Amino acid sequence: MTKPLFGGIEAGGTKFVCAVGTGPDDIRREERFPTTTPEETLAKAIAFFCAAIDEHGPLSAVGIASFGPIDPKPGSPTFGYITTTPKPGWANTDFAGTIGRALAVPVGFDTDVNVAALGEQRWGAGQGIENLIYLTIGTGIGGGGLVGGKLMHGMIHPEMGHVRLPHDRQADPYAGHCPFHGDCFEGLASGPAMADRWKQPAEELPAGHPAWKLEAEYLALALVNFICTLSPERIVIGGGVMSQPELLPMVRKRVQELLNAYVQSPAVLEGIDGYIVAPGLGNRSGVLGAFVLARLEGE
Repeated sequence: MTKPLFGGIEAGGTKFVCAVGTGPDDIRREERFPTTTPEETLAKAIAFFCAAIDEHGPLSAVGIASFGPIDPKPGSPTFGYITTTPKPGWANTDFAGTIGRALAVPVGFDTDVNVAALGEQRWGAGQGIENLIYLTIGTGIGGGGLVGGKLMHGMIHPEMGHVRLPHDRQADPYAGHCPFHGDCFEGLASGPAMADRWKQPAEELPAGHPAWKLEAEYLALALVNFICTLSPERIVIGGGVMSQPELLPMVRKRVQELLNAYVQSPAVLEGIDGYIVAPGLGNRSGVLGAFVLARLEGE
């Protein structure tokens, strides 16, 4: 019996990743291209899937992992839309509807970070974990995950990148980069915030630069809030800023210091290296998670 074939889209503010397959060991076709206008970018995605269908056969469903904010609630008049994003030109874009109508397949739609959590739970660093947070620290900061094995949803979806953090303006006078909130988590600790504050892209800042101690502080403050609020069994952190090798160990150490043994769990007290971890799927967490989302939609 032939395995159902799925399409996946990881839609970021900078680039789109489209793939067709069934899992990490079976990707039949994959393409990356810049995120430009909605019309041009979605047309490229549709053309990719049409070519893949011609070559490999029909798709059972497509999963979309999208930058946000989005409307992920089935039954809502704007389900499948990107809503109030600061990405120029993309606000109020009917993303899922455009893809579904063009390909005539069911479409699953959620945030990039929720879907990345799905991918990590199925094939990556979250296997066997039902209560999981996935964070990405890059062009923006987002967080999502699973509680009791189910994706986090409520009024809309988690917006972990926009929580407010303690901001010592004497130690860090930077006003913040977020166009909505200034010095929220994303406004203080995203890649663009680092580049703006230090006048140098994060990836060019050397080990030992004071930027990394400050970045670790903001990340740890946010993680402590999430640990105390959601009590996740594992935290997976990806994104381009995390490519600095010294950053993750600094974050783990500072989380332990800030919690001060209040959370009496071996995971935090003794096993922190296995509690706050890098993605097991590398930079494919989102697009592989989109396969899982598509499977759920097609069932």
